[in-house]
Amino acid sequence: MTTTDRTAEQTTYGIGRVSELTGLSTHALRFYEQEGLLLAPVRRDGAGRRLFTEEEVGWLKVCTKLRSSGMPLPEIQRYAQLAREGAGNEAARLEILQQHEERVQQQVADLQEALATIHFKIDVYARGHARGQGRPAVARGPGVLSAPSA
Repeated sequence: MTTTDRTAEQTTYGIGRVSELTGLSTHALRFYEQEGLLLAPVRRDGAGRRLFTEEEVGWLKVCTKLRSSGMPLPEIQRYAQLAREGAGNEAARLEILQQHEERVQQQVADLQEALATIHFKIDVYARGHARGQGRPAVARGPGVLSAPSA
């Protein structure tokens, strides 16, 4: 459901459409509302159905990225609270984001290292398979200290 509020000329979306736009289930959207992750109370239409603005959908997309990158819910709640409070606390918001950025960069580095090990193991098995050997030869490389075990 998409409606246009004639008084403010603002497009709003029902919870089903917001679910499609954000990738969050309707249950998750209700949970985000209950947990105080939204910037303002959710408006409702005459039938009591939730209505979200484009700005709110954008905010929800930010929250989903923070959550999917590992930011704990209490930290997102703190960030949302600071954003609701408005100007004057940008340094605190910046600090939250910078600390999270450091954690995400470490996650990326850890995944890059894991991927290098996986690439190495694939290469070892592919070379062994090409030689007609059922078991690859003893190999050393990224993350490999002895003969491959599996």
